[in-house]
Amino acid sequence: MKVLLLKDPKDRDSGPDPYIQELGLYGFEASLIPVLSFEFVSLQTFFEKLSLPDRYEGLIFTSPRAVEAAKLCLGENSKNEAWRNSLKEKWKTKSAYVVGKATASLVEEIGLAPQGEKCGNSEKLAGYLCARETPNSSPLLFPCGSLKREVLPTILKEKGISLESLTVYQTAQHPSLQESLKNYFSQQGIPASITFFSPSGVRFCLQHIQKFSGDLINQIKFAAIGPTTAEAMEAEGIPVSCTAENPTPQDLAAGIKKALQL
Repeated sequence: MKVLLLKDPKDRDSGPDPYIQELGLYGFEASLIPVLSFEFVSLQTFFEKLSLPDRYEGLIFTSPRAVEAAKLCLGENSKNEAWRNSLKEKWKTKSAYVVGKATASLVEEIGLAPQGEKCGNSEKLAGYLCARETPNSSPLLFPCGSLKREVLPTILKEKGISLESLTVYQTAQHPSLQESLKNYFSQQGIPASITFFSPSGVRFCLQHIQKFSGDLINQIKFAAIGPTTAEAMEAEGIPVSCTAENPTPQDLAAGIKKALQL
């Protein structure tokens, strides 16, 4: 049974994609189509802020891309040396809040201890964070994407917790998205299930899926990786057959299995 995942493959140098592996255990034939492309921006400004840990209470990473931006701006030898010699130890005394396991494991790679990884979205992380931070102290540094939602900043502002946002990557539609979807539907046919992994994925893919699946779209069970994506799907009138309990391969595979009543 075929399922389509609208996400980037995991880095090729680190083994097979965990979602394809997990779905394979249930007998699903999963395919990935990359939906988004990213351009990193303001890395010099980001490094300047990372060089001033005393100005901040901690860091917030709500996506793997934001941590990749940190890795990139620490990539140059001189900057990496500064990070290893002093900056990392100073940031380690502060909180590094994250959403999801993928983001958490990347934060560990740069030498910090992530907190809040079980929070499946920004809203839950905001609640977790508000219980731990003191209002009216130094700001939390929040490297984010150009399409970030305002949920987290709004909740923190209401609670008097200061936030300093910096856009470190811009999100656009993947240049080969339409062609990839067209090839998938013409070669593989209509999948039993399609999973969206982000609100922007919904925005960029929906019209193409409607076009290529035609009247057979009603046969497809649509899944969401989390509540934020599910909301975006519902707003576009897509019936959501399942939302993963947590944004993990195990929870998504179990949800799709249940939705397809296997």
